[in-house]
Amino acid sequence: MKTRFFLLLFIISLSALPQGTLQPDVFPQRIVTDTFYGIPLEDPYRQLENLNDPNVITWMKNNANHAKTVLNSISGKKAIFNYMKELVNRRAATISNVNITDNNTYYYIKRIPGEEIGRMYKRNGYDGEEVLFFDPNTYKIDDGKTYTISSIVPNIQGDKIAVSLAANGSENPELLIFNSQGEQFPEVLELARAVSWLKGGDAFYYNKFNSFDVTDVDRKLYTSVYLHKAGTDQSLDTVCFSKDDYSNTGISKLEIPVILYSKEVNKNVLYASSVDKNIKAYITSTEGDLVHWTPLLKREDKVTGVALDSSHAYYLTYHNAPNFKIVKVPLDNPEFKNAQTLVAHSDFETITNVVVTKDGLYYTTVENGVEAKVYFLPYGKESPIQLELPFTAGQAGISSKGHAFSEVWITISGWTSPNKRFLYDPKQNTFTHQPLSTPVAYPELDNLIAKEVLVKSHDGVMVPVSIVHNKDIEMNGQNPTVLYSYGAYGNSTGPFFSPIILAFTMYNGILVVPHVRGGGELGDAWHKAGQKLNKPNTWKDAIATAEYLIDEGYTNPKKMSIFGGSAGGILVGRAITERPDLFVAGAPMVGAMNTVRMEKTPNGPVNTPEFGTVKNPEEFKGLLEMDSYHHLKPGTDYPAMLITAGMNDPRVIAWQPAKFAAKMQHDNSGDSPILFLTNFEGGHGGRTTLTQTLDEFSNLFAFLYWQSGHPEFKLNKPIKD
Repeated sequence: MKTRFFLLLFIISLSALPQGTLQPDVFPQRIVTDTFYGIPLEDPYRQLENLNDPNVITWMKNNANHAKTVLNSISGKKAIFNYMKELVNRRAATISNVNITDNNTYYYIKRIPGEEIGRMYKRNGYDGEEVLFFDPNTYKIDDGKTYTISSIVPNIQGDKIAVSLAANGSENPELLIFNSQGEQFPEVLELARAVSWLKGGDAFYYNKFNSFDVTDVDRKLYTSVYLHKAGTDQSLDTVCFSKDDYSNTGISKLEIPVILYSKEVNKNVLYASSVDKNIKAYITSTEGDLVHWTPLLKREDKVTGVALDSSHAYYLTYHNAPNFKIVKVPLDNPEFKNAQTLVAHSDFETITNVVVTKDGLYYTTVENGVEAKVYFLPYGKESPIQLELPFTAGQAGISSKGHAFSEVWITISGWTSPNKRFLYDPKQNTFTHQPLSTPVAYPELDNLIAKEVLVKSHDGVMVPVSIVHNKDIEMNGQNPTVLYSYGAYGNSTGPFFSPIILAFTMYNGILVVPHVRGGGELGDAWHKAGQKLNKPNTWKDAIATAEYLIDEGYTNPKKMSIFGGSAGGILVGRAITERPDLFVAGAPMVGAMNTVRMEKTPNGPVNTPEFGTVKNPEEFKGLLEMDSYHHLKPGTDYPAMLITAGMNDPRVIAWQPAKFAAKMQHDNSGDSPILFLTNFEGGHGGRTTLTQTLDEFSNLFAFLYWQSGHPEFKLNKPIKD
């Protein structure tokens, strides 16, 4: 098996690298054999799991340097980077994490053109003067790290604000506390998350990771909840829920306890947080009680969302309603068994969210995963009103200040429609555009069309697929095409607007998003149909989409690529290993590639509700089937690959993609480049600054275009490592 690419002159019709390019040596195999339920399983790269081994790190760094050299030598990379940057910076500001307090104070993150990260701003009311509240660029400026704001949590009164920061894209938070004038309290809380302020406004609950070490398998097991009083050192915090309390409440060590104070009921609610979308919660009888927890919601109640007004709780549930329904229960007796249906299940639309205001309930639905609608149900009425949105929406989001206020904001967008935020007036039935920055025009989008089709999958099930492309391209089977999807946790990949992603279409490429099983586009059944033993439907839906695109004349296997990240790496890896002939290139980004060993990682045990456990013989079969690493076969001509990892990634540990990359480099019989790029500073995704984000996506798209033979993306000069 070759360990280096042949030193040949570059020929554009081939995927081989140009003269002078040397692939790093293939990592030597050392087979370890495990036996599961009588099934022997060879693992030739178990040694790569030791991220403290200098040989492992050297191999990863050599691969990273080689990958950077190749990617930076693609002729069109700089141009697409600059184009993405121009599209992003065309907006006067990028605004996120908007928090509106009861006294109508806005706190949010804003990045303006020329800045690499966002800063925190404040304004009193929508029309109030904007002032800079906190600049993370000034935080620990001497330690050489980039800190970005990950969350903003004001207290109920709005006079104290907890702000969470993370260094270099990591998930080891540092929590700062400010008063409303921007003055910082002296303490910094480490590893604190899930902040919930108490009624008095001077203290809050938080959950805390067990360790800074992202490779520590105990990092998320038996975590504790603490009570912190503003102005005191973290060492003085009171433990509210710890390991000894787990068995008393029936919470598993794999679940994350989160205590939230509810101002609506003036009580504490304990959530057993998990990747399982079904809420498990407990409630206390009095405000200060942190000992006597009464069961509120069980997993089998199948509740995925909760909204509250002054007298009722509203549960979003798929109990006997696969596309969800909304039920209500009285707050003085809020157990699910007392629920009455308020909004019934629909055979055609899936309810995705519900919020309450002073005037009634608002909820969103989606049809076929791609057409969003918004409904308003006034108090005392039985029939909801469908709101006539300002434009057809692929996605719709709703936010409010709570049950005591009438204000409700509706944000809508689509594949080619930028996000727009509107204040809705239920009395006048009007929408008022309330952008938080100057609206921006994208005339390039006038030439794009977004079509929605249904594709028959391997078992006859019809899969919704979104296709975005320039309306003038010719369907001659020669168009560069990329598939992107996710397909896990019941998360939907609805029509989102991203100038960065749309940049791919500006080079006459076709962007295709199959709404594969495992997501939530068509309700709970769609999720379950791509979970555990049903996981093969996820990548088989993508394969069916690829075949459809070929049959319909969009593209051909020499022009078609596929990418996805995290759990989406399962989709990419298994689509590639099952049908390497369908794709010219693939890119699993920080992907879960070795699922059989996932439980040996810090984030693995808590993910067993979604993927399964090797402790169950049937679920082991599912994990093995979705394991891309174990489906690589020696002597196979694989597509070109760009495989990425984050050394500080707490979700998908770096050795998962490393093992996949090493084995593919060993097993590949062709000349297509198998690039493995580790970010040694970043975490899950590795992106912190705007430049890092643009570099990652320009790497990705330049690589895919190069492999598809696009004339603007070539390796037109020798590369020297």
